[in-house]
Amino acid sequence: LTMSSDAILLLETVHFAAEKHRNQRRKDPEATPYINHPIGVARILSHEAGITNIEVLQAALLHDTVEDTNTSPAELQHHFGAVVAGIVAEVTDDKSLTKAERKQAQVEHAASSSFNAKLVKLADKLYNLRDLNHCTPVGWSSERVQQYFLWASEVVGGLRGTSAVLEEKLDQLFTQRGIIL
Repeated sequence: LTMSSDAILLLETVHFAAEKHRNQRRKDPEATPYINHPIGVARILSHEAGITNIEVLQAALLHDTVEDTNTSPAELQHHFGAVVAGIVAEVTDDKSLTKAERKQAQVEHAASSSFNAKLVKLADKLYNLRDLNHCTPVGWSSERVQQYFLWASEVVGGLRGTSAVLEEKLDQLFTQRGIIL
């Protein structure tokens, strides 16, 4: 078995993301290792949306590193190149803003994002909404979950026309929640 350079690149990227997120946990009752999330987002892109662009898959694996760890944009560019670092930068929230401002910014910036950033955003939202349907984060009320779905539907509104497959899967989740699209 000979490994392709793409496979090697993806393993390097998974390793980097796992190291960066190693002390982080998800907010579910089981406190799932955080790395499951970026891996899941990349898998949605490859397995469900048929995305084979290696840089998009790398960006999916790395999409929360700048926002949630001590990773700098320059570090990502050094290790993974300008394209990957650029996609990650587009999907990274500005932590100097309040949570409400960050959520509003996601809605406002969705439509003007690059195609590749839109793909990562769609897969990220799909992963998170499936996660919320599977189990409620510690301390979240059913109202807060529903508010997250409503907000996500606004963000997805700006991402439309990117991936029919992912948008259809998201629309099914929104419809189940009674959200009119």
